[in-house]
Amino acid sequence: MPSSVHPTLNRRHFLKGAAALFALPTLESFGGPTPPAGGPRNFVAIGTFLGWHQNAFYPKQEGKDYEMPATLAPLSGHRDEFTIFSGLDHRAPNGHGAWSNFMCGNSLRTHSLDQMIADQIGNETRFHSIQLTAGSGERNVSKNMSYTRQGLALPMIQRPSVLYKKLFVSEQDRERTEYILRSGRSSLDAVVEDAKRLQSALPHADRNKLNEYFDSVRAVEKRMGQQLETIDEIVTVPDYKLPSYDPITPNLQIEAESIMYDLMTLALDSGATRVLSMFLDGLGQVFSIDGRALGSGYHGLSHHGNDPSMIRDLVSIETAHIHCLAGFLTQLREKKNAEGKSLLDDTVVLVGTGMGDASRHSNRNLPTLVAGGGFDHKGHVAIDSKKKDAPLLGDLYITLQQKLGLETDRFSNATRNMNEIFS
Repeated sequence: MPSSVHPTLNRRHFLKGAAALFALPTLESFGGPTPPAGGPRNFVAIGTFLGWHQNAFYPKQEGKDYEMPATLAPLSGHRDEFTIFSGLDHRAPNGHGAWSNFMCGNSLRTHSLDQMIADQIGNETRFHSIQLTAGSGERNVSKNMSYTRQGLALPMIQRPSVLYKKLFVSEQDRERTEYILRSGRSSLDAVVEDAKRLQSALPHADRNKLNEYFDSVRAVEKRMGQQLETIDEIVTVPDYKLPSYDPITPNLQIEAESIMYDLMTLALDSGATRVLSMFLDGLGQVFSIDGRALGSGYHGLSHHGNDPSMIRDLVSIETAHIHCLAGFLTQLREKKNAEGKSLLDDTVVLVGTGMGDASRHSNRNLPTLVAGGGFDHKGHVAIDSKKKDAPLLGDLYITLQQKLGLETDRFSNATRNMNEIFS
């Protein structure tokens, strides 16, 4: 490791030691990727297969002075950092089979929004994009979320340990990685001497950022180690037969989801990627929320038929998802770059679904939330979809792409934008 750091060092910088490569965060001294002038540089998409119960997701009032709806209550501390959209959709066909409309628009299983963005801004990072899932169920093409320009579905990582290995490159095998996580040791141990030499050569601001980043890595490793201790234990649920797939999920979906968010924060903070997506699957998961075992599986609850007790349990699950999201937004808000800009202001977070009402298999009126990006957020934007000139969800996607510096004026069947929302 050299005793001084030159601004033109390769942006994909690492610490090397003990047969390991350890990615570093974007530091001022290394001259990271240049974002659009004044705009965000990263994009994250979170999509849930079973949708969001509209009555608990949408505020009753428009604008900023709304009463926080039940599902979004965990986001109260971020009230000025997100906008809720109601009344938007792609005019896509109905049914679970058309779920991929979330990021593909009216034409199903075509070039998805995240990949359109990654094709433009993902080339200067280690990973063009990263696709994740929490809550594994039966895989089929209709459940994929990200598609290449050629319409190929991209595979999703479902184990936090696999994402960990992807981010913190190691030539050692899985057993070695799990040993480190279980034992309370750190992947940083292999590079500690190089890290010390690097820190001594950095300016004060970069030293602080590097220390913060290493502390975050250790904290995530500790949480993952705790989860790995029970990763192979079977969760006994009365009158419920565990599915035959990966034991991390489905019943531990919320736990896996929370750790995925931790690792996503590290991925963005390190500059490993600028585009991430996470698919929240829904099948027969049976959850225990706040010490109360829910009576039906997640998918069964989504077909509630307006039964109050089933809606209550469904909203409990969706609120747990939003609680995890709130922790993610908090982490992004607390991370600062060399200019003092938060990682949340540097990142557009899209939360949505391709399913407007799972109980009726309707793909109309898709619950949508946009957070971060440094935008002037507007609270609740209610669109009257019955108006002849009503915007489409794709018009919002055009705006998000333009805010990220992409030159585009079309998304699927949308040809306008909603720039006035974040002006």
